[in-house]
Amino acid sequence: MHTLVLDIGNTATKAGWFADGLLREALVIAAHDVPALLARWQPQHVLIASVEAPAAEWAARLQPLVPGRVLAFDPGITPGPLTNAYATPATLGADRLAAATGATGLWPGRNVLTIDAGTALKLDLATADGRYRGGSIGPGLAMRLRALHAFTGRLPLVPLPAPGATVALVGDSTTGSLLSGVVNGTVAELNGLVAQYQAQYQQLVVVLTGGDAAFLAPRLVGRIFVVPELVLLGLYRILAYNVET
Repeated sequence: MHTLVLDIGNTATKAGWFADGLLREALVIAAHDVPALLARWQPQHVLIASVEAPAAEWAARLQPLVPGRVLAFDPGITPGPLTNAYATPATLGADRLAAATGATGLWPGRNVLTIDAGTALKLDLATADGRYRGGSIGPGLAMRLRALHAFTGRLPLVPLPAPGATVALVGDSTTGSLLSGVVNGTVAELNGLVAQYQAQYQQLVVVLTGGDAAFLAPRLVGRIFVVPELVLLGLYRILAYNVET
């Protein structure tokens, strides 16, 4: 069975093509290229998660192009492998639940904490009993740097350095000080949060994904698994769950 999952996010549209349960190809595309992608991959079923236009609108547009189901993923409604124990499920971001679903598929029966380091920095907990519990949302690295530039009079807009670059604790210039505050501050924040989760949840698996995962991974303490396509894997599990049930 060939299936396609689409993660239409704040800054990019990510597509994953699955065949026989395995991710065969993953792409970052422009949203308007989705119909061409359908013609190329010819999936039997499609799942769409979107934080921009409602996923249901996308599903209605694409259904005539797909022989099987086109499913609009709504975390508050769509059934899935995880029980959604969020207090306000209708407000839950699709990418958050998808990341947790992908992680629990890789580590079934374990307490799993996902860290999605993208536009926003999102931590999400799924417990060993198969429940999504919630987590936290904070600004991502680029957003922190932009905010310092936008909301002050003289601070420059500083880009992130290369993933392997050293960011000094003591910045000896304005650029160095900004990077120290944002990078070292975010790393300290994450290490502290992970330690708190580990104190409460035994044998916790910590999984890192998102655009800044490669930058953050070597800076974090302890055993961190990096899974770049975690959200796509979770969306596939949700699609398979609905097609098979």
